[in-house]
Amino acid sequence: MFDGPAPLVLPCKDTKAEVEAVANWLRARHREGVRPEEIGVFVRSEEELPRARSALDAADLKYVELAEDTETQGDAAALSTMHLAKGLEFKAVVVMACDEGVIPSEERLANLADEAELEETYNTERHLLYVACTRARDFLLVSGIQPMSEFIEDFKMKA
Repeated sequence: MFDGPAPLVLPCKDTKAEVEAVANWLRARHREGVRPEEIGVFVRSEEELPRARSALDAADLKYVELAEDTETQGDAAALSTMHLAKGLEFKAVVVMACDEGVIPSEERLANLADEAELEETYNTERHLLYVACTRARDFLLVSGIQPMSEFIEDFKMKA
């Protein structure tokens, strides 16, 4: 799927388990010397942001939520939707909430008119995940609630 660090794919039984596992992973990277400003956490849409906030809070990491007009800060991890990931780079990246129905977005799929739109939407959604994952320079964690997104199969093909 992409060049870079091999992703650690972490399927979780529920959101509580995902938040705890991501927080543990973030703490471990921090203990290894990864500074908060070298960490990016991405989710598919604003609906999943609370999960990511909970993980960053549990890891006791300072973070800034990126928006169209917000930039990363020198002492804080970055949190945003995948849409704002393009052009950024981090030593460690977490892509959270890669659940079935979240990516690709069930909401987007439900509003399609024909097969051509379906293919285009799948390509767009897959590219969105690709962009978020390729922001990682050294460490990449992809997590979600089981069953995870069908796009996770792309990672297995790389391994």
